[in-house]
Amino acid sequence: MVLDAVLARFVEQSPITVMAQLALDRSLEPGWIDRLFEEHRQRQYTRDLLFSTTVDLMAVVAVGLQPSVHAAAQARKDLPVSLAALYDKINKTEPSLSRALVVGSAQRLEPVLRGMGETQASLCPGYRIRVVDGNHLPASEKRLAPLRSFRGAAPPGHSLVVYDPDAGIVIDLVPCEDAYAQERTLMPTLVATAQPGELWMADRNFSTTGILSGLHERGAAFIVREHGKSPNPTVLGKSRKVGHVETGTVYEQMVQIGAGEGAITLRRIEVHLDQPSETGDTVVRILTNLPETKSAEEIAMLYRRRWTIESMFQWLESVLHSEVRTLGYPRAALFAFSVAILAFNVLGAVRMAVECQHGLDHHGTEELSLYYLANEIKTTYRGMMIAVPSMAWQPYQDISSKAFSRAFLEIAALADPRKLRKHPRGPKKTVKKGYAPGKVARSHISTARILNSAKWPSR
Repeated sequence: MVLDAVLARFVEQSPITVMAQLALDRSLEPGWIDRLFEEHRQRQYTRDLLFSTTVDLMAVVAVGLQPSVHAAAQARKDLPVSLAALYDKINKTEPSLSRALVVGSAQRLEPVLRGMGETQASLCPGYRIRVVDGNHLPASEKRLAPLRSFRGAAPPGHSLVVYDPDAGIVIDLVPCEDAYAQERTLMPTLVATAQPGELWMADRNFSTTGILSGLHERGAAFIVREHGKSPNPTVLGKSRKVGHVETGTVYEQMVQIGAGEGAITLRRIEVHLDQPSETGDTVVRILTNLPETKSAEEIAMLYRRRWTIESMFQWLESVLHSEVRTLGYPRAALFAFSVAILAFNVLGAVRMAVECQHGLDHHGTEELSLYYLANEIKTTYRGMMIAVPSMAWQPYQDISSKAFSRAFLEIAALADPRKLRKHPRGPKKTVKKGYAPGKVARSHISTARILNSAKWPSR
């Protein structure tokens, strides 16, 4: 592929930034976004401001190229409406649109990721893993008049998020405007999408007869930590010791949930922990309908990977601006969160391409850091978009997913993974400081004087 001379220079000097722009173009093509708006809108309509424009502005904020929606709008010369009209559009973005954006963009990226990830091993061969968990947005600033007299916190909403750890992207999102609605009440929406060949993993908050039966009836497998009171299965046999894993001894027994024709026989996997968990638990019980071909030890170790979604939430908060506290309206805050997920998926696609091309294990210790990826993009992106003419990107927009994956990997080959790897910190040593009188604890010292008075080796 013959490249524009300026674009070719950015490919050589900052391949990560070029890949990010290509992935954005692929997953968030303006024409597709506006068609999606027309398909899923309920009361909103288009007059002067296109939905694709609001998504583009929010994406600039999510990636960190602009500190706020206001700043992003101010920097844009072709905004066809006033700031008040822009905020009105954002504040009324329907939750169905936020979900459709996440699902649709993930589907557009999926063929590209599949073409790149053929060399990557799956966490559970034969299954497409779906890790589900809830994410509650923090309290917003009280800029809305009805909130100003309220002394307590005012969270604008929460979402159920479905994460694919093998692909490294979020594939579904169920937003909820009521911040205190129970997470499991949103789960039927996701259960209705479950398909054979999928393996759903969730914590004990989703351990109910209705959820487990629903997944089983749709032909999906599941690994769910058992709640202390729900679904209270009937024991069918004795618990037997089957092995040992990194965290403890593994036991297995057969149990049953439901009654009559709707009864389902499940495997209960118990891990008797060598060390109590942070919450003081000594036994972890897991319910699953996976066949006997998957050993209890495999299932116990696989459940530990559920925490990959917690890491994803941490990246969203620390690397991307997923929590815009100035957006007090629930729909606006949920829209901002969904666009941050789109940005996360773009970073995930870039990370997978680099890992595949350089032979790194996507699930191993050599995993690349999204922080360094995002930092590279923030540093170079604005200058690249000024320098590279828009027509230079056209050749990538008209090619098939297979050809796009091949071109993506060719660019990824120019990236230096040594500059992008995580640098995990070792465990902290717990040092007991002991008792100190209040007068001593509250005293101040000068760091410079302490260092100057110490006996340091001469240079």
